[in-house]
Amino acid sequence: MAAIAESGDPSEAYKAAFTIGSYVKEYGFDIDYAPVADVNTNSENIVIGPRAFSDDPETAAEFVVSYLNGLDSAGVIGTLKHFPGHGDVKTDTHSGYAETNKTWEEMLECEMIPFKAGIEACAQMIMTAHIAAPKVTGDDLPATLSSVILQDKLRGELGFKGIIVTDAMDMGAITTQFGNAEAAIKSIQAGVDVVLCSKDFTQVFDAVVNAVEKGDIKESRIDESVKRILALKTTK
Repeated sequence: MAAIAESGDPSEAYKAAFTIGSYVKEYGFDIDYAPVADVNTNSENIVIGPRAFSDDPETAAEFVVSYLNGLDSAGVIGTLKHFPGHGDVKTDTHSGYAETNKTWEEMLECEMIPFKAGIEACAQMIMTAHIAAPKVTGDDLPATLSSVILQDKLRGELGFKGIIVTDAMDMGAITTQFGNAEAAIKSIQAGVDVVLCSKDFTQVFDAVVNAVEKGDIKESRIDESVKRILALKTTK
């Protein structure tokens, strides 16, 4: 994506997305977990790198929207990731704990610009990052498990009404701190709609059902997600 952005022409992102979207659509896929909406501002970042369009938030935003539009033209739903922004993090969430030291005000001036542009362009899905943002939340919970990040900021302040999907739950930033079932339950309580790639699906499924039956997760919380998912299914 960085190479595409070097062209300076957002239509190149549209073309790339339309090509990829058209290809996967032939095989029956109608969702792509792309584009990366991160702003790659940290030269020590070992995980995002050239997957991000730019280290400039305005440039990233322009290319993100163009990529979303390209996927949409191919009949594929795009997914902005990794909220609230993985571009200023030094460590890799695939292997363990990662955090950003930015305040929310600092994020609004950088990380949030591509996400806000994508939301305004009617993005239907956003993927969480497993990064902690202690200066935003006041704790070291990964964003995937944080109601402050997902409910207060993403839904409340930014007005996102679509589907929130987790990054893969078998990544180290989750598994080194939480059990499979515990993490899935916490993510749903925080506002997640789709829990992706839990390590033991059957165990997690049973645990979520049990949590609903015990009242640890309100059935209305599940219903909110189901309605969003069903609404999205009717659009494609």
